Amino acid sequence: MFPMEGLLKQGAEGRLYLGEYKGEKCLIKERFVKKYRHPDLDMQITRQRMKAESKAASRCQAAGILAPRILHMDLSERKIYMEFYEKAVTAKEYIERAVKEQNEENEQREILKALCERVGHIIGCMHAHNIIHGDLTTSNILINPKVNDNFIDYEVIFIDFGLSHYNQGAEDKGVDLYVLERALLSTHSEQPYLFEYILQAYRKQCGKDEVSVVAKFEEVRARGRKRTMIG
Repeated sequence: MFPMEGLLKQGAEGRLYLGEYKGEKCLIKERFVKKYRHPDLDMQITRQRMKAESKAASRCQAAGILAPRILHMDLSERKIYMEFYEKAVTAKEYIERAVKEQNEENEQREILKALCERVGHIIGCMHAHNIIHGDLTTSNILINPKVNDNFIDYEVIFIDFGLSHYNQGAEDKGVDLYVLERALLSTHSEQPYLFEYILQAYRKQCGKDEVSVVAKFEEVRARGRKRTMIG
């Protein structure tokens, strides 16, 4: 057992605490017990997701993609101890802040375009290495300033890989993109151009499967629209 401090956040899947591991400040993610599941099934799913998070973080780091280092994993306690980015904000917060602080629409758009191009580039790299995130939203991307709280120069870090898996197929990559598009339209509906900037950068980076992945994305998107129309 390693020391845990105050609760930082509580979500649908678990709690995030600030803690310490071998003298290093860290983030501790504790997954909930799901009472509606059979205990054995619940433990199996929890362990799968914890292992998926650890594997994805390792694969990302091997590919040069920033993701939190996993410091320790305690399957019996349902806890993952990971690198903590003290100054970081989510991409969701960063976008909202840019919209609020930039009065000129052109300036606002340029700032967000720069972010989107970096996000698209990283997702393209992820997919080129066959890493499927599984839950791409602006809440699962961190913007970490390189110097103090100055967000002019920053790192883009992907987090929350519990639904991640390894897959070479175009379908899963297309679904990953569709999930992100839906999340952007829902969360940032007043900036409908965000996904297009991401997709443009993605296409330059995702490698030899670009045409088939984008075709699958369009197919998944069409299916989604049809379901929406039918209800």
